[in-house]
Amino acid sequence: MILSLENVSFRYVTEPILDHVNFVVNEKDKWGVVGLNGAGKSTLLQIMAGTEKPDEGQVVFLKKYKISYCPQSMEFPPGRTVYDTVRSYVSDETEVYQIRSILNKLGITDHEEQIDVLSGGQKKRVALAISLIRKADLYLLDEPTNHRDQDMIVWLERYLQRVSKAVVLVTHDRYFLSRITDHIVDIEKGHLYAYDGNYADYLEQREERYRQAMAAEQKRQNFLRTEIEWIRAGAPARSTKQKGRIQRFEQIAAMEAPEERSTLELKSANTRLGGVTIEADDISKSYGDKHLFSRFSYNVARMDRVGIIGPNGCGKSTLLKILTGQLPPDSGSVRIGDTVRIGYFAQQNEVFEKDQRVIDYLKDFGDIVYTAEGDPITASQMLERFLFFKDEQYKPISKCSGGEKRRLYLCSILMTAPNILVLDEPTNDLDTETLTILENYLDDFRGAVLTVSHDRYFLDKIADRLFVFEDGRIRIIQETYSDYLENKEKKTENRQEQPPAPVQVKKQSNRLTYMEKKELAALEERLPELEEKIADLEDLLNELTDFEKIRETGNLLEETRNALEETELRWMELSEKEA
Repeated sequence: MILSLENVSFRYVTEPILDHVNFVVNEKDKWGVVGLNGAGKSTLLQIMAGTEKPDEGQVVFLKKYKISYCPQSMEFPPGRTVYDTVRSYVSDETEVYQIRSILNKLGITDHEEQIDVLSGGQKKRVALAISLIRKADLYLLDEPTNHRDQDMIVWLERYLQRVSKAVVLVTHDRYFLSRITDHIVDIEKGHLYAYDGNYADYLEQREERYRQAMAAEQKRQNFLRTEIEWIRAGAPARSTKQKGRIQRFEQIAAMEAPEERSTLELKSANTRLGGVTIEADDISKSYGDKHLFSRFSYNVARMDRVGIIGPNGCGKSTLLKILTGQLPPDSGSVRIGDTVRIGYFAQQNEVFEKDQRVIDYLKDFGDIVYTAEGDPITASQMLERFLFFKDEQYKPISKCSGGEKRRLYLCSILMTAPNILVLDEPTNDLDTETLTILENYLDDFRGAVLTVSHDRYFLDKIADRLFVFEDGRIRIIQETYSDYLENKEKKTENRQEQPPAPVQVKKQSNRLTYMEKKELAALEERLPELEEKIADLEDLLNELTDFEKIRETGNLLEETRNALEETELRWMELSEKEA
């Protein structure tokens, strides 16, 4: 055992977040933490990390183990470079290339940039780099996949699959949960429910638990009806036996009934969409010397389902703003039809009034909207559909968690009855249950959907066509996201003439052999060389104008990045064994 929570409770003012919970993390456990926004997932990790103290109970942690914690957000002392900041948080034995390599993998390539000027998402990546560089027995990671592009997520996924240490992570990425975890803990109404297996196993076991709970509740209600009839008939209360029966009835009657999950099913609210939707003709966009895309044309179909993918900073959000008329293109034109009503879900929520209630905020966008069939949807029904139940609709927005505010912002977009939905990273900060509800809503939505996302599960369910940002252009691909990734990996493998032989690691030994020590030394020399080669190729790619040379250099760059990844993973295996 590394750590345990024993009868732990935690409250925000009077509201219980964790209610006398018990939880144990053993060596090499891989736990995923799920639950609704505001359920207490981050609080659970904070208590485990020791940055938050429980109101009751205790946290038992064996001192021989080390914990590395990555919170959702982290502020750093100003006036330092990125590299110096990371160096100040890790041990003196950490090599320079180890720091630079992890930072590069997480998209932080300018190591001499001042930490003060980084965005919140970039600082989160620096925090994640620090937590991974530290050698620990337990890694606590709060939303490690947020604000990451696909390459970063795949790298992190492979790293956590290989690391033989314990991990407890909060994430909404359901593929990530399925591939990393072997246990799931679900936080519901202050209680913890533990399940063996990955995310798919958890869904199956949770449904069985719900069925059993409802069956038990049915039996309880039947018992109570029988006992009430007996009491009304004038039950004798003289004997000890009869008094015991009455006490048993009172105890069972006082039991809390399991809360039935919402079965409210609403059709999507949207307005009629005419023949002209959004037509982009030969549009291009650059910012200074940074070229985003050029000569892109596309007519949005009335029932389009488009996923937009590419690395961070490539111009995905800019494309959405141009298509919705918020930004002008440098060249080309965008035409938006007269009947188009766009629902634009931005990466950042709008600013809420602190003391405004949830229901009042949503009613500002309309008391009632109508489905295509003419059925009314009230603001309260929309909130209930997205898991704001009756008692939560009247609380101040200031008491909502970040995820709940994100969910409320989503409801406000849908209450305007759009006929084209433009979603910029809608999966960030939304819990898995809300994502499932959103996916079901979009299945029924009678209009076009364009979404930027790095969530593979979400894109596989929603999108049947992709806009892929590659080397300053946008490719239109008619396939699912998983198919695209699989085909991309196959092409990469085919281009590699001599793929590295699989490394055999002897599990029975925890010490490096002589040959492994030599291999580790060679890897430590090779890593900086590969990183320097990648930097040179990236600089060359920015200068080239000939398409054939761009293609050849791009292929070589991709091969070198793959070689670096294989080298890093092997280095991590040997370094961990050496520790």
